[in-house]
Amino acid sequence: MIYARSIASLDQHQKVAIMHLHRRLLSFALPLVIGVCGFVSASFAESGVTDQKILLGQSAAFSGPAAQLGIQMNAGAKAYFDSVNEQGGVFGRRIEIVKADDRYEADLAAANTKRLIEQDDVFALFGYVGTPTSNAALPIFTEAGVPFFAPVTGAQSLREPLNRQVFNVRASYFDETEHLVEKLANVGIKSIAVFYQNDAYGRAGLEGVQRAMKKLNLEMVESATVERNSTDVSKAVGKILPKRPAAVIQISAYASCAAYIKEMRKAGYNGQFYNVSFVGSQALADTLGKEGEGVVISQVVPFPWSSSAPVVAEYVKLMGKSGVRESNFSSLEGFIAAKVFVEGLKRAGKDLTRAKLVKALESINMKNYNGGGFDVNFSGSNHNGSTFVDMTMITKDKKFMN
Repeated sequence: MIYARSIASLDQHQKVAIMHLHRRLLSFALPLVIGVCGFVSASFAESGVTDQKILLGQSAAFSGPAAQLGIQMNAGAKAYFDSVNEQGGVFGRRIEIVKADDRYEADLAAANTKRLIEQDDVFALFGYVGTPTSNAALPIFTEAGVPFFAPVTGAQSLREPLNRQVFNVRASYFDETEHLVEKLANVGIKSIAVFYQNDAYGRAGLEGVQRAMKKLNLEMVESATVERNSTDVSKAVGKILPKRPAAVIQISAYASCAAYIKEMRKAGYNGQFYNVSFVGSQALADTLGKEGEGVVISQVVPFPWSSSAPVVAEYVKLMGKSGVRESNFSSLEGFIAAKVFVEGLKRAGKDLTRAKLVKALESINMKNYNGGGFDVNFSGSNHNGSTFVDMTMITKDKKFMN
């Protein structure tokens, strides 16, 4: 009021001078205000998310004895993400994956995870391959609050206790090994040995077999180990062969499992070999060649050569479009994981944040999501999407039957 009266008492020249001063102050202050607002807005932008893209990080074996696991997982995921990108992305954002080769070594996976989060500034981590590598990343992404989606591992360490950042799409090793042991017992095979990788993955599988056998009041005949990324199986052969078990359950990657099968056969063993899905089914079949016939592998995704499941038909179509004609279980797992992840992005909405993604993923279940023949059930108290386990056998021509 006092200011208004003072202005009114001025002559016309004085009033014009004050108006010019106001305009100059506004011309200086307005850009400053806009800049500050822009800075504040930018400071709240989520890592790895722009108007044009969503950046994901994947540390996996892309070289070394377990390379096919990472290569195939990535190929399946990329085929689905590329299809989504061609249709305009999710709310106009393309999905991109930064790959980091950890050669299936825990220390490299830890270093890759820090770099992906701190330097590459990814929004989420996707499709890590392996238990020791995922375990190495666990404390890093947990502290950073970065979602960790669809690791290729069935280990309980990624399932219990519940970690809000971790979402498992595949069944657990306990699910797989229980299924295997029950199948063996049902056909009268109760003399069972275990060949396992000497690390967190192998021990998780071994524990699963032990739990399943205990339920059926069975005792393991023998167990033997192989080091990760090694094919030196001589000691394991020497330990298990004299016991002549009817079946050997293998918990390792394809290179060491193939080496073990070949050496056991060469030594005169005529029993059966059973593997869990992480072995890398197609890679195992290719490595064994003619010696692969009759080897059994549990699977955590539908049969990739059956068009009865809509998700498999979609997978075959999009993989072919990407130039990959060979179907396999590992790339199908990557494809399914990408499909579920995109559903989470859509449900999270246009204003994407990590917290919104977690909440959106927790809303996905078989009642409101059509997985095309692969059910996924998440909730606020359960981040383990599937318990699906199937059995397959390698044929003489390096193919599969179920």
